[in-house]
Amino acid sequence: MVNHQPATRSGSRSGLWAAPALAVATALALSACGSTDGAKSTPNPSATNANGVSTVNVTLAEDAGKDACSLDTKTVPAGPVTFTVTNTSAPGVTEMELLKDQRIVGEKENLAPGLDPVSFTATLDGGKYQIYCPGAASEYLDFSVTGQAAATPTGTVPTILSQGTKEYSAYVVDQVNQLNTVVKALDTAVQAGNLADAKTAYAKARPFYERAESSVEGFVLPGYAVDDNAGNLDYLIDMRESTPVDDKVGWKGFHAVERDLWQGGAITPATKALSTELVGNVGHLVTVVAPLQYKPEDLANGAADLIEEVQNTKITGEEEAYSHIDLVDFAGNVEGAQQAYASLRPGLQKIDPALVTTLDQQFQTVLTTLDGYRDAAAPGGYRVWTPALRGTDAPKLTAVIQPLHESLGTVAQKVVSAS
Repeated sequence: MVNHQPATRSGSRSGLWAAPALAVATALALSACGSTDGAKSTPNPSATNANGVSTVNVTLAEDAGKDACSLDTKTVPAGPVTFTVTNTSAPGVTEMELLKDQRIVGEKENLAPGLDPVSFTATLDGGKYQIYCPGAASEYLDFSVTGQAAATPTGTVPTILSQGTKEYSAYVVDQVNQLNTVVKALDTAVQAGNLADAKTAYAKARPFYERAESSVEGFVLPGYAVDDNAGNLDYLIDMRESTPVDDKVGWKGFHAVERDLWQGGAITPATKALSTELVGNVGHLVTVVAPLQYKPEDLANGAADLIEEVQNTKITGEEEAYSHIDLVDFAGNVEGAQQAYASLRPGLQKIDPALVTTLDQQFQTVLTTLDGYRDAAAPGGYRVWTPALRGTDAPKLTAVIQPLHESLGTVAQKVVSAS
């Protein structure tokens, strides 16, 4: 949760300023996974379907005691590409991402072994990509698209930065729409009284909010002041018990449900009412985020704030006080910060290329360190952040997060000056 309201939250953050504008359509549609040795390095001319769309078959499977991710080709021509993904027997690989220049072009999660194959189609520009299969023996692999490359951003730096804000707006809308879907799955389990399924669904739902929450100052229902918690959707959805509760509004949202599921160990009528209200508030959030627009410095401040959030509430174990799935939220905050930064990256490359190199390296260091805590059998796919684990490992995570936070803290002034 991002702390913004001084009357009800500990700490203060600048966050993202937001104002109404036309909705920006989402553009995230694709995921893929990596290639093992022996995958073809040239386009496969026969790998096209009847419509002339390039096809890539992706298989996740256990191989010699290790989870592997393989493709039938690792190079395709520019244009529409369909990836068909099958997890036959790799319990440790349930997520796939296609990356380019720090940006997640597309991703797919919750791909458990034995599920039916899934397909994704997107139009790709020529260039170098990274394919990320967390948990595989080789997590980061090269994937290339030949032919016409994406056009280099042109125009003034302010124009390029402004385009990035539109792309980030699409990302936030996409995450909140997905949140709307998964929180309904949580509610289904809660209403059925299924404690185990509800815990699993809770862990699956959390990352979507954590990725999008850098823009919480815009998460306010029409007609309410930003400091009125009755209409503040961040308060209603993500309020922690550890910060002051507004007596007029009460404690609601994810963490009130979390308390019942883990501390109470039972689903009561009150839990069901909290879950129903959570679904309603996330539904309101869908309509609120659609018209939000941002300034470049909003993205810069938001990215820095999300990493500060990691330091202040995830590493300390404050965020998920009952479930201890803080590392799930940690990963969500880092991804949200990475996407805000990636939206500014083309403009920042023109302003300060040395800073871009530093930030790219620092994000990679954080992600590589975090990968060491992945556990496919744990809720949300990361080790439970118990007090014992926190006691031994918090300094290690702090050591990689702090430099990233310091670097991101310099970006807002640079993009404001350029604008």
